[in-house]
Amino acid sequence: MYQFTDFLIIIHFIEPFQFYGYTKGGYDSMLVSLIVPCYNEEEVLPILYDALNGVRDSLKDTDKTFEFIFVSDGSRDKTEDVIKGFAEKDPDVRYVFFSRNFGKEAAMYAGMQKARGEYIAILDADMQDPPALIPSMIADLDSGECDIVAARRVTRQGEPPIRSFFARCFYKLINKMIDVEIADGARDFRLMRRQVVDAILSLSERQRFSKGIFAWVGFRTKWIEHENVERAAGETKWSFWKLFRYAIDGIVAFTTAPLRLATYAGFFFAFAGFAYMLYYFIKAIIGRLWDTGVAGYPSLLCFILFIGGLVLMALGIIGEYLGRTYIETKARPIYIAKEETKDKED
Repeated sequence: MYQFTDFLIIIHFIEPFQFYGYTKGGYDSMLVSLIVPCYNEEEVLPILYDALNGVRDSLKDTDKTFEFIFVSDGSRDKTEDVIKGFAEKDPDVRYVFFSRNFGKEAAMYAGMQKARGEYIAILDADMQDPPALIPSMIADLDSGECDIVAARRVTRQGEPPIRSFFARCFYKLINKMIDVEIADGARDFRLMRRQVVDAILSLSERQRFSKGIFAWVGFRTKWIEHENVERAAGETKWSFWKLFRYAIDGIVAFTTAPLRLATYAGFFFAFAGFAYMLYYFIKAIIGRLWDTGVAGYPSLLCFILFIGGLVLMALGIIGEYLGRTYIETKARPIYIAKEETKDKED
């Protein structure tokens, strides 16, 4: 009985250390997953890899360990060969190669699916998301005061003025339409807890708009502001037209406001047409004749063309939502991987 009591006392003192992750060899390590979507980035990847190594080295004396997950979105250059070279010499490097270009949204989703860490970060390969911010982001999550640490640009210096103008207009417009707020200048660059990533992965929609999804899932978010950083090497893959299509996808994915706008326009012009008809009816009653001269036809033609354009616009809006519903009902996979690293337990 005496020995059993001693055993209970020992367990009583060991238990708190186990709660804080203490083991005989020191503190348990926490895995941090860094996800890098790539599309034709062979020039900049060595620069990024060196920067990520610097982050790993700066935290080597802490309980943090890292895995680097590179997702090649159907790259046509030597991006995949460069990534394989990293993986051959670095066991912390993992990768997923798509069978074709599925888009950055699919690449981010795949990276989050493959991530094994308790903390998961997403950053672009072009170095516009400064890896040097990662240690401070980790410290913010460690403080327990937030669940997401996200980066946003406070300036757009170096970006074409017209692109900056339309970007600001987009954020103002979409924030008036949706129930959540997307910060102006918000990047996909963020560090999240596992709970947040699991919530994001539970939203398996095919037409993804991650900036909206990040805001929709909620959780406590801390914003880190930084100056705009120009691409370290290579060329951007985002043309103005691609950004415009991405903006349309974001609006359609997160609000039905365009449908309501078409409805309101229909009611307005129906009322205006009725008032117009009533006006001429009253003119006829009080004895004035209808003006059947040729002069009235140009205005009538313009009115018909205007109404016809609004009808076609409304049909287009309905078509956007109907088309996305059609795509979702087919339930095709978000991406197809042609090659990927296997976990050790496999």
